[in-house]
Amino acid sequence: MRIRGRALVSIALSLSLVACGGGGSGGSAPPISGTPTPAPSTSQCSLSAQQDWVLSQMQEWYLFPTLLDTTVNKANYTTLQSYIDALTARARAEGKDRYFTYATSIAEENAYYNSGSTAGFGVRLAYDTTQNRVFVTEAYENAPALAAGIDRGSELIAIGTSPANLQTVSSLMASGGTQAVVNALGPSDPGVTRVLQFRTADGVERTVTVTKTNFSLDPVSDRYGARIIDDGGKKVGYINLRTFIDTADADLRTAFATFKAQGVTELIIDLRYNGGGLVRTADLFGDLMGAAYVGKIFSYTTYRDSKSSQNDSHTFAAQPEAITATKIAFIGTRASASASELLTNAFIPYLGTNMALVGTNTYGKPVGQSPRDLTACDLRLRVVAFKTENANRQGEYFNGLAPVVPRTCQASDDIRYQLGDPREASIKAALDFLGGRACTPMTSSSGEITVQAARPAREALRNEGDQGSTAERELPGLY
Repeated sequence: MRIRGRALVSIALSLSLVACGGGGSGGSAPPISGTPTPAPSTSQCSLSAQQDWVLSQMQEWYLFPTLLDTTVNKANYTTLQSYIDALTARARAEGKDRYFTYATSIAEENAYYNSGSTAGFGVRLAYDTTQNRVFVTEAYENAPALAAGIDRGSELIAIGTSPANLQTVSSLMASGGTQAVVNALGPSDPGVTRVLQFRTADGVERTVTVTKTNFSLDPVSDRYGARIIDDGGKKVGYINLRTFIDTADADLRTAFATFKAQGVTELIIDLRYNGGGLVRTADLFGDLMGAAYVGKIFSYTTYRDSKSSQNDSHTFAAQPEAITATKIAFIGTRASASASELLTNAFIPYLGTNMALVGTNTYGKPVGQSPRDLTACDLRLRVVAFKTENANRQGEYFNGLAPVVPRTCQASDDIRYQLGDPREASIKAALDFLGGRACTPMTSSSGEITVQAARPAREALRNEGDQGSTAERELPGLY
């Protein structure tokens, strides 16, 4: 597997690289050399034992060894994650590890990256930063919310466990901010039921009872995920990739086969909510757009000096469905991270001003995580272990891609229109760029990122006290 990096497999440890907002996984890479750590016994699953194991892995693999705080007293921490956060506090203060290193479940992560398996209502929620209102930015097929009529553009008005105890979102916000709304929605466990009052994008108010269930996320929506847009007689290929997971591969191949058959060479790649995922999926995506670059460097993966034997690179590989993209507009937001940024950054050396970042600035995660597994405890440590760079050795975009990409076009995320609709603001700006029409850049004449480009009007509704499941890490605002 490969997330924001390359996948590494040893006899006892399954190791894959991650590229995402808070984490991610990677594609295939050479096995990590050396003697694998023996699988621990169940007696080694105490908090103290897990802390010792984490520290040893961090000391061996952490990309920023001089920033690792090994003076931390493990006895002061009651959870494994809080201990990890203390170890990485110095790197976090420098903006290099913003909670990217974390502990998770092996089984849960594998289920997500293999099939998109998760549980919830099946919507992504964001709150208006000025009016404290909560909106649905995306709804997933085969999930309960969409079946109940809740789709992109719907506003969440009230939440309750029954019609008799509905609490308005405005009152929840007033009493406890965004966390009060998160708490009211309940845990992301199958069987959790809530009564939701909402207003559709068309202004119709409804009250429905929705029960959270297990569902598999389709990475490329059958409704709008891949299409050809007619822009004044020119065919423009559009792809909205929700997350970089294994099941995206077939959809991407199908989309590009259609583009190739229709003679499409200009693309809109919509990654506005994509927090990352498997690097191997990013590699394939790049291959499908880069038929002219076969054999040339797509990206470099570089470890700390003591692990330089693990350094790797991916070259563009020939794919039967591949096209040569002559112009690409990448749509991004602050939710776009890791593998999304890796893919965008990889095309700078080849397209230059024939590519643009549209929307707002991205998250800023030019590093990835390798997995270290303590199998007897179902514990996977995702440790920041490598950095990613394009063919020009450009990386280090910890402040996002806006200062790095040659062209930028500032645009809002207009939830009045469905994703894939050419009337939607970011897609319209992308079409303007591709058509040679003027757009507003994200940076000032001095190169500084503008406030509007840096901070969108809506932000993902997140659980402040919990980093959440793998799906919630990769899809910020998922419920």
